[in-house]
Amino acid sequence: MAKRGHRYPQVDPGAAALINVAVAAAPPTIRVGEARTRALERNADVIQVGDRGWVLREDLARAAPLPLDELPATALARPLPVVSARAPELAVRRALAAGAPLVIVQDRRGAIGAVSSPPGLAGSISLSVADRLSRSLPAWAAGLLDALGRLATEQGVRAFLVGGVVRDVLRGAVLERADLDVVVEGDGLALARALGRERGASVVEHGRFLTASIRQASGERIDVATARSERYEAPGALPRVMPAGIAPDLGRRDFTINAMAVEVGRADMRLFDPYGGRGDLRRRRLRILHPLSFVDDPTRIFRGARYAARLDLVYDGWTAACQALALRLGPYPALSGQRLAAELERILDDARPEVTLRRLGAAGAFRLLDPRYRFTRATGERIGTLAAATVWTRARGLDVQRLELAMVALLADQPADVAAAALRRLGWSGEPLARAVRALETTRALVARLEAMPSGAARARLLRARGDVELAALWLDGRPAARAAVEWWVGMARRVLSVLRGEDVVELGVRRGPAVAEVLDRLRDRRLDGAPEDREGEIEYVRHWIAAGKEG
Repeated sequence: MAKRGHRYPQVDPGAAALINVAVAAAPPTIRVGEARTRALERNADVIQVGDRGWVLREDLARAAPLPLDELPATALARPLPVVSARAPELAVRRALAAGAPLVIVQDRRGAIGAVSSPPGLAGSISLSVADRLSRSLPAWAAGLLDALGRLATEQGVRAFLVGGVVRDVLRGAVLERADLDVVVEGDGLALARALGRERGASVVEHGRFLTASIRQASGERIDVATARSERYEAPGALPRVMPAGIAPDLGRRDFTINAMAVEVGRADMRLFDPYGGRGDLRRRRLRILHPLSFVDDPTRIFRGARYAARLDLVYDGWTAACQALALRLGPYPALSGQRLAAELERILDDARPEVTLRRLGAAGAFRLLDPRYRFTRATGERIGTLAAATVWTRARGLDVQRLELAMVALLADQPADVAAAALRRLGWSGEPLARAVRALETTRALVARLEAMPSGAARARLLRARGDVELAALWLDGRPAARAAVEWWVGMARRVLSVLRGEDVVELGVRRGPAVAEVLDRLRDRRLDGAPEDREGEIEYVRHWIAAGKEG
């Protein structure tokens, strides 16, 4: 019988005693398809590919429908923590709690097995964030989350706050406005309808994706989704989704910092963090969840660059390598141009779009628009003036969309056929495509000529027929003489008019039609060159013009 108060030694079984996953070895040249076959034959969840990395069976299965069977298996290798067989249990538990899917255990002979994370969320429940939520979220959100939790309990489902709001709360941000993302284990659409009825809010359902958007009368939005898993059947295509639990739902997210959840309706509001997102935030690290994340959805490349710039984060080396792999495997015919355009618009909404666009350019991401695209130093410099160009166009009242201006900046140094192909890749056609193409052609054709023309009238003749996007493109080019000419034209010269009007010159004998526009342009040009003519002087000029036979 144990004696009260007697101290007994604590027995630590060591890492070797925790092994619950088999590891199989493979040569460094093995391909993905062959590695998947070997994993099945050996009933192994991990393949050790030479001495170059660890490949998970789940990643090999994820590659099957894409199809990537001929890809070297090393391309799917993950950085996994490795401990000795004698390492204490605590070291293994800490590695798993930090988000590692497996911990490799080895002795002097090499890898002898691995330890997996506990199933579901059992091992990922950590600190309470109730106080942080109350400090960070706007006042309206607290009452709404209470209502969500109560309705979820009544319907026998579980509701979780997920995504960017959880991330920003952990960052300590105070959110003046917050669109809430909620995931429901159960019927999310039914919960959304119930919340909409109770709050007097409109509900828009998207049945294919098991989601609904709720907009309150005061303007706040809540997105509710049924917890789901997803399967990508072609690189870059939209996924096929299936109802699932919260753990698979978090596992389909883009980055670890967005794969955290808080169950609403619970007093303690504990954080679920199965992939180590909180630790990545603390280390200012941006990390994907699996090696084919960017292949499944290449728009994550654009989102990653945006998060990195907005939140001051840096890709870890593995994530950067996976992004490079995805870009090498492109292009992605199933990836719609509208999705790419939407990501670019979101980038332009941020405070520092130039940082994100330069980062994407340096990474080669714009090859998703056309494989021939090459990012140049001049493009980077032009992007640096994009914010100033946007301010200038708005101040001058030019009809120029932000994305139009950004695409001019990104494509000005590309060959004409590459630029046109990139615009069509975004889904542009008709007049929007023609406007952008004309702007790019105008910049190439006119910059040098404007630099060589001191005459006001000569510059006016070059600029008079140019549309607003073309003028903005010339300003964005940045060369001093061309920019000064556009400033002069937009700021003053294009508002200069002759004293005579169309009917006046017709009465003087000018035939109706193109000749009227021509003579009025000539009268304006004379004024732009400094001719101080009054009405009588203009009448005299028109009579001389007719007498010289210019009128036809």
